[in-house]
Amino acid sequence: MRAPSWLADTIARRFALTEILAVGVTLGLMFLFKSLSGPWAQEPLERSGVLNEVTDMVRMIEAAPPSIRPSLATAAGSNSKRVRWIPAATQAATFLDASKGRDEEVQQTVSTNTHHTTVVLQELSGKSMPADLDLGQNGPHVHVMAVRLLDRSWVVFVSPKRIWGLPRTTRWLIWVLFLVVSISLFTVLAARRFAGPIKQLAMAVRDFGINPQAPAIPESGPRELRQVIRTFNEMKAQIQKFVSYRTMMLAAISHDLRTPLTRMRLRGEFIEDAEQQQRLFRDVDEMQAMIDGALAFFRDDAVSEPSTPFDLANVLLTIGNDYADQQIEIGYEGPAHAAYQGRPFALKRAFSNLVENALEYATPPSIELLREPNAYVVLIRDRGPGLPDHALANIFLPYYRVEKSRNRNTGGVGLGLCVARAIVQGHGGEIRLSSPRSGGLEARIVLPLISDDPQHNIS
Repeated sequence: MRAPSWLADTIARRFALTEILAVGVTLGLMFLFKSLSGPWAQEPLERSGVLNEVTDMVRMIEAAPPSIRPSLATAAGSNSKRVRWIPAATQAATFLDASKGRDEEVQQTVSTNTHHTTVVLQELSGKSMPADLDLGQNGPHVHVMAVRLLDRSWVVFVSPKRIWGLPRTTRWLIWVLFLVVSISLFTVLAARRFAGPIKQLAMAVRDFGINPQAPAIPESGPRELRQVIRTFNEMKAQIQKFVSYRTMMLAAISHDLRTPLTRMRLRGEFIEDAEQQQRLFRDVDEMQAMIDGALAFFRDDAVSEPSTPFDLANVLLTIGNDYADQQIEIGYEGPAHAAYQGRPFALKRAFSNLVENALEYATPPSIELLREPNAYVVLIRDRGPGLPDHALANIFLPYYRVEKSRNRNTGGVGLGLCVARAIVQGHGGEIRLSSPRSGGLEARIVLPLISDDPQHNIS
């Protein structure tokens, strides 16, 4: 039985669950705050009812004659607070007259209700108070509220402990903090779960550009992303099938063409005219070279080569050593080691094509390896005549040749540079040819680092 659509693992469902969980955790944190924070979770002073009691007591004490105010204030006290009346023109009254309130919101509330001056003194140090201002507390700090009557006497309320909560602004800041923490936590977790399959897909797409035979990607993540992965896997399978069919077709063409070419060469042996015989053999050899070059280009033997870590500097040094056996000096400049992830034999073929191109049409080139922040750069320079601008724009086209200087008597069939570019692009890189002002031809090959492995460093 198919599950309802609203239960399916979709991007919208994941976002909704993230929001629900964030709100739920916020409410849970608020509940824990109220349960575990003691008096701090109580209602703020202006909403706790304490101010209403203070207002009623002030009015009652002020209406009474001064002779009974001390006893009336004492009787108005309770376990949660102590009340005391202080006459005017005393040291205690003078001290309170000079004191400043610390909670303007509470002062304004009490003053509005009683029409008296209110001073809220919290955590008042006992050592700084006059001797006749006995608050009856032994601790170093007390909670005090003093209200001045019209005759300039004072009614002082002392709380032995805090019986009200944090101010409203502070409480809102705490709720917002809880909300920010819960949203941040679940957003990070949800983003990591969502980014994992996307990163996997991105890496698979990148690897497919390097290795078309890479396996299919496991379908994971929300429904929309699974559909994208499924579509990509189907597209990759179609491309792999097409490449396989093309390779089979080219193999058949290779077999079918080589057989008549072999018969033509055998029949050419019976031609008595030596000049015509040599012309025929040259045409046969040229056709054979074109067929072999085309097959090597389309078949791309390096496709089946796995991508592995290797020493890029060692590959370049090996090319120089290969030509050293032919008494050709290929200079190298760069680090002794450079770890890279790719197909070493394919890249060696690409570099060798560029070196051979320089040897055929210019001078023995030099090779330089550089390290950029996210890529390796290989420079292959020769000191030949260079190329005109129109040739630089078309040099990588299959079978393209520069007039006069490049022909089949001096070179191949025009696929070497095309093969080199295909291999470099297969590694996610790029290759460019330029003619510097100093002369010659420079090939610049950029190979991006396709792995975040820290070992990819030049040593």
